[in-house]
Amino acid sequence: MPDEANSHYFALIDQLIEGHQWLEKNLGAAPRSGWAVDPFGHSSTMPYLLRRANLTSMLIQRVHYAIKKHFAATHSLEFMWRQTWDADSSTDIFCHMMPFYSYDVPHTCGPDPKICCQFDFKRLPGGRINCPWKVPPRAITEANVAERAALLLDQYRKKSRLFRSNVLLVPLGDDFRYDKPQEWDAQFFNYQRLFDFLNSKPDLHVQAQFGTLSDYFDALYKRTGVEPGARPPGFPVLSGDFFSYADREDHYWTGYYTSRPFYKSLDRVLEAHLRGAEILYSLAVAHSRRSGVAGQYPLSNFALLTEARRTLGLFQHHDAITGTAKEAVVVDYGVRLLRSLVSLKQVIINAAHFLVLGDKETYHVDPESPFLQMDDTRLNHDTLPERTVIQLESSPRYVVLFNPLEQERLSVVSLLVNSPRVRVLSEEGQLLAVQISLHWSSATDMVPDVYQVSVPLRLPALGLGVLQLQLGLDGHRTLPSSVRIYLHGRPLSISRHEAFPVRVIDSGTSDFALSNRYMQVGFSGLTGLLKSIRRVDEEQEQRVDMEFLIYGTRTSKDKSGAYLFLPDGEAKPYVPKDPPVLRVTEGPFVSEVVAYYEHFHQVVRLYNVPGVEGLSLDMSSLVDIRDYVNKELALRIHMDIGSQGTFFTDLNGFQVQPRRYLKKLPLQANFYPMPAMAYIQDARNRLTLHTAQALGVSSLGDGQLEVILDRRLMQDDNRGLGQGLKDNKRTCNRFRLLLERRTAGSEVQDGVSTSYPSLLSHLTSMYLNAPVLALPVAKRQLPGPGLRSFHPLASPLPCDFHLLNLRTLQAEDDALPSAETALLLHRKGFDCGLEAKNLGFNCTTSQGKVALGSLFHGLDVGFLQPTSLTLLYPLASPSNSTDIYVEPMEIVTFRLRLG
Repeated sequence: MPDEANSHYFALIDQLIEGHQWLEKNLGAAPRSGWAVDPFGHSSTMPYLLRRANLTSMLIQRVHYAIKKHFAATHSLEFMWRQTWDADSSTDIFCHMMPFYSYDVPHTCGPDPKICCQFDFKRLPGGRINCPWKVPPRAITEANVAERAALLLDQYRKKSRLFRSNVLLVPLGDDFRYDKPQEWDAQFFNYQRLFDFLNSKPDLHVQAQFGTLSDYFDALYKRTGVEPGARPPGFPVLSGDFFSYADREDHYWTGYYTSRPFYKSLDRVLEAHLRGAEILYSLAVAHSRRSGVAGQYPLSNFALLTEARRTLGLFQHHDAITGTAKEAVVVDYGVRLLRSLVSLKQVIINAAHFLVLGDKETYHVDPESPFLQMDDTRLNHDTLPERTVIQLESSPRYVVLFNPLEQERLSVVSLLVNSPRVRVLSEEGQLLAVQISLHWSSATDMVPDVYQVSVPLRLPALGLGVLQLQLGLDGHRTLPSSVRIYLHGRPLSISRHEAFPVRVIDSGTSDFALSNRYMQVGFSGLTGLLKSIRRVDEEQEQRVDMEFLIYGTRTSKDKSGAYLFLPDGEAKPYVPKDPPVLRVTEGPFVSEVVAYYEHFHQVVRLYNVPGVEGLSLDMSSLVDIRDYVNKELALRIHMDIGSQGTFFTDLNGFQVQPRRYLKKLPLQANFYPMPAMAYIQDARNRLTLHTAQALGVSSLGDGQLEVILDRRLMQDDNRGLGQGLKDNKRTCNRFRLLLERRTAGSEVQDGVSTSYPSLLSHLTSMYLNAPVLALPVAKRQLPGPGLRSFHPLASPLPCDFHLLNLRTLQAEDDALPSAETALLLHRKGFDCGLEAKNLGFNCTTSQGKVALGSLFHGLDVGFLQPTSLTLLYPLASPSNSTDIYVEPMEIVTFRLRLG
């Protein structure tokens, strides 16, 4: 059961495909029903994915107790769950919501746990567990069966009155159950005696039996006279999600949206690498077959892909990405995530090596000395990555750059080198303009002999570019950056460098600004934090305040923990011991402000390039709260936007759900998951915070967005973990802040249930989540015709299409690839009412039509079959026509052969 709050839709789909393929191959089974009793709140993305995987029914359990009560009262516990954008009913799936507090036996036979517990026969006297209600179960005998059956049937009848049909589901299980034969026997034989008795009494009008979840749904469809998965007459249709969850009182499970953010971030790094590795591997294998050198290609890398798919799938568990596992289990997850990340870098390196070689015949893989180096390395599963430093020398060093996006991209690529005297040449040998900057290890210490070279590059969609770096200076093309350091009166010594002037301002606090071709961004000289944004074509600047805040937890008995957020009132401002040291770097392509505080370093970066990269602010917060006791660190952004209590958060990076700030609810109830973005808007502007890791978010006041960055809590919150949250790491949270204007005449409708990002916003999210990988060529001497950039797409995909995956399918032998590949495409829904003219990025859409046959350069699509999401069901026969049409928001899967 994956978590449904923090998980990203790529990982949810990958987990479903991996699981469904395994079931088909090993057990010959195809699942028909979804079972989610333990995720802490439910997302509407799940019913969509399950429906597209051809499941007909699903069950959920952890829903706010007040909503359960309302649904029970209106006989709505079973309903058709429909997507908000769905105009007909093509996304409908039948959903059963369990009515009571828990999924354990005391809460599944009926409304009285004291009675139901007496029918959990693992709790018979003499066992390890008993009934907290002090009445133990009794074994069923000839003597007591009539009395016991009557007691149980009364609970069944009471429960059945909450539902529309007279078919009743009574689950019989719990965590860590059915691991001993004695329990199987105790449950089976006692229940069989009860069932035999009930079924032998026609006047009771009851037929009781064992069955699976799908047996229940089948019986219900039969009784209501509809086809499996169809809407039974009179059953309600609902849209929306079930966040946030509370199981009692004001105990909202909104803390886990942020708990252990280090691993929430590592999850997304692994996901981006897995997608990149899948695509490059599939392309490399197809090209190696096409050019007749498949024998040379390490097909065995497929086993590494399989392991990484399973690691990512495992980590979507509702106690993994949620941050609610025991410390030792967290370490195990971390070790697995890092091992798979390193494996994926290997897969990417081997594929990139093959694809950039001018002469494929010379391809040779030496595991001891790979052709390409990794872009970065991690010492341990809980440390931040160290970027690779390229050692320059008189002969050129080459770097291969991988763009994992399906759009051509103009990005500023930053590399670390060991000399400030560097010339950068394109693949054709043309000298490129670069910015050279110092590399810092702290506010005032530069790293000796390490420099950052930043170069704007246009990279092919899903492709590989090639750069060469040489020692030597070119005054016209190697552009220096300038540095100012604001000490605010602190007596710190600053390292110096003869080639880079550093201006030190001992006690000045005047505000300052950075600018690029689109905007001027104002900062406070005192705090170093954002103050304003002014678009170049507007006179008026917009106030955009940024502040850090601290939440405490309650002094009473119930305190915040891994699951629960129970603050002691509104947040208080973060008050630093010392004023921050600020370092401002300005250059032609990238400028940044770093504010060094005791518990965080806040970086705001502005890229001066046309297009997506220059239109938003790149922000990151390096957080370290390992000395906090029962505190949470939050970042609040405040702008003059009349948001009027409405804000928008994404669900799983797949769709956007409007939210209302409800004053009548406790503060913690107004927090929601933010896996990819949150925004606020009014008639004129929209402000979007894009994120590269799932965190909790809210808007507690007009024009505000607030995100919880990390939480350190000293106690358990009594939801099953048995520990506090004390294993915090130094964590880097990465964001993009995007301010957009509404075009005249595109008014925001009030009270609508759907909202969409703009195309620019979708692209900004992609840039943030799929960064360019820079892989230095390890070998000094290059073979024959050298390296050539790789352009896999013959024509660009329309920019509302996302190539979700190009996933090689396994052969009969698990460890080897088959000749077939799964292509997953997602057509995004977007809001056209946000300004897109003159933004400097080329973007065309095609009303949902794509010609797949001519998509890949140098490869034919030999066979194309539309299938269900997880490839278990063909949706049409394989066709020769490769032109497809996709509706907005839809995800489609094809089985194809590339050759």
